[in-house]
Amino acid sequence: MSKSLKQRTIMGMIWSFIQKFGTTVISFIANLFLARLLSPADFGIIGMLMVFIALSISFVDGGFGSALIQKKNPTNTDYSTIFYWNILLSVLLYLLLFFLSPAIANFYKMPMLDKLLKVLGIILPINSFNLIQSNILRKALNFRVLAMRDLIATTIGVIVGIIMALKGFGVWSLVANTLITGIVKSILLWTKCEWRPLFIFSWASFKSLFKFGSFIFLSNITETIFINIQKLIIGKVFSAANLGYYTQAAKLENIPVSTLSTTINQVTYPIFSTLQDDLYTLKVTVKKNIKAVIFIAFPLMAMLFVIAKPLILLLYTDKWTNSIVIFQVLCVAGMMHTLNTINTNIVVSVGHSKLYFNIQLIKRIIGLIIVFIGLQFGFMGIIWAIVVYNYIYFFINTCASHKVINYGTVEQIKDLGKEFLTAIVAGIITYFSFNRVHLPNFLHLMFQVLTYIGAYLSISYLFKIEGLFIYKEIIVKMIKRERKKRKEKKRKGEVR
Repeated sequence: MSKSLKQRTIMGMIWSFIQKFGTTVISFIANLFLARLLSPADFGIIGMLMVFIALSISFVDGGFGSALIQKKNPTNTDYSTIFYWNILLSVLLYLLLFFLSPAIANFYKMPMLDKLLKVLGIILPINSFNLIQSNILRKALNFRVLAMRDLIATTIGVIVGIIMALKGFGVWSLVANTLITGIVKSILLWTKCEWRPLFIFSWASFKSLFKFGSFIFLSNITETIFINIQKLIIGKVFSAANLGYYTQAAKLENIPVSTLSTTINQVTYPIFSTLQDDLYTLKVTVKKNIKAVIFIAFPLMAMLFVIAKPLILLLYTDKWTNSIVIFQVLCVAGMMHTLNTINTNIVVSVGHSKLYFNIQLIKRIIGLIIVFIGLQFGFMGIIWAIVVYNYIYFFINTCASHKVINYGTVEQIKDLGKEFLTAIVAGIITYFSFNRVHLPNFLHLMFQVLTYIGAYLSISYLFKIEGLFIYKEIIVKMIKRERKKRKEKKRKGEVR
């Protein structure tokens, strides 16, 4: 990897992390207020509607965003063509949702869903106006603009949502939050990104991008249907309240998982794509990325499992007690999520979109079978099914990585086995240290976190876990660089 590319990668990682972590923290803080003002059923209702919104969003993107990033030198004609396609498709899908909303409300036997979906669906054409700008900035690794845009838009959206919740608007405050955030994102990108569409639509360009993007599109649709069908089943078979408990637990678990996965996905995909013609360098880069990321991801999820009870009671109050066990189970599944993200990125980045689709299809078929088996054991059966299929996905994804860059299941387990066991052992130590201790939630949480971090770092140092030394090297280099800058400034000052 060249020095300039390495520097861009590091800065991209930093700004991408700021983007995702910042917006997640803002949304999380807002969620704390909303969880006290709204009921589990309110969150469940929005969860039901987001099934249809998420599916529609996947159709609008159509895999063209990935195709534009993967293509080495996309033209303005390419960008303009997909821009107009996104807008047209988003309007058609909104109209479809508008006319289907009464049937959807009848399906759930909740009349209020009719009006809610008609309003919430407006997010589709709103989002279509900023898809191209987002992909241009991602391809250029310019995550600073994307980070600032998301932070500002999310802040404005949650402020509106909280004010409306305080005024008694109930579930409509969640709808307003989504729409306002989307509007502000589009406005900011149009003012910050210099790209403007040409008045042109090229079928040749469309077909060229569709050849690669179609498999990404089919994969994304399969993924979206699979993820949201679980919400649909919970909302239909059980209740809106159960879906609310699940949604809230998933949101909390999603903070570290989504932050890491989104950061990795946004940065590694264009970087891996750059290295697609040098598979040896790609493999070396992937191995180092995985070791660095997993050193944080594994212990984070294990620690959250241990501190689940005081964390949820402190943040959301006793009203959300039913979310505790759900959250713990999702943390077990979350340990594999980031690792699966990197492995799927490898396949797409080297241009194997058809292989990617085939793998995703096989995974989702297996996942659906597991979900329906889990359904036989009730509500928690579905939640545990998420754990089972996430670990099965790891073996499928690593088989694909072996095919593409010769980095398969056995080699990855050897590379990551110590990190996984270290995270588990540190969790066991922390759990039994406080199992019979009764403290206020805040103190219980604080002591558990400190104990876990101390145990994990101690074990990592004792057994020479590579991830620890990767970060140690980065920190040492940063300190040396800072000292060098200070010496140069001092020297220049003396010369003057």
